[in-house]
Amino acid sequence: MSLPRQLQRAQLIERYLTEHPIRKLQLGAGQNVLPGWLNTDLRPAEPAICFLDATVRFPFADEVFDYVLSEHQFEHISFEQGRFMLHECRRVLRPGGRIRIATPSLEVLAGLVTEQPTEIQRRYVEFISAGYLPPDTPPGVAGVLNNAFRNWGHQFLYDRPTLVGALAEAGFVEPVFTEPGQSEHEHLRGVEGHGDFLSDQEINRFETMVVEARRG
Repeated sequence: MSLPRQLQRAQLIERYLTEHPIRKLQLGAGQNVLPGWLNTDLRPAEPAICFLDATVRFPFADEVFDYVLSEHQFEHISFEQGRFMLHECRRVLRPGGRIRIATPSLEVLAGLVTEQPTEIQRRYVEFISAGYLPPDTPPGVAGVLNNAFRNWGHQFLYDRPTLVGALAEAGFVEPVFTEPGQSEHEHLRGVEGHGDFLSDQEINRFETMVVEARRG
């Protein structure tokens, strides 16, 4: 990272930490710039988004944030990189701080392989087939599943036990699964933007697994 970019990032971080007594870190913001959050991304889409590579040590001291959010970002790094990221999240969270991860559900995707699909399963396959498959990829379940694993830069998709295990190994406790947009905690409620990106909230709720956990 160039020196001007380093200085810009340092200024963004210092200003945010100074101005916000309740500190909230978003990893992989994309276009979902959240007010009151330090929005970060590997490829910032605008100057207000801070550059951050979640696979290396975060540029923060220990115990400075109250909340961390990762929405449709965690699947873009390998399992080992994900383990490192979770350890970093725990390090920068204050005692009792909370993490929220929204990521594609491997269990939901695997469930598409069935001889008797439900209405939402059929709709999901049709939705992805019509709008999100690369050229020369056959429509239908096989194309949709290969797209989920091989495209978008996806590296590792999680089921619930694997995600809970990774959180526990990093020092998080009390995992709770919920729906996109829903949370018992005010600052984690209504924070997801993937449904807007898809222009279909039902499809997002179907494919997305959301978990919250507390720093132990």
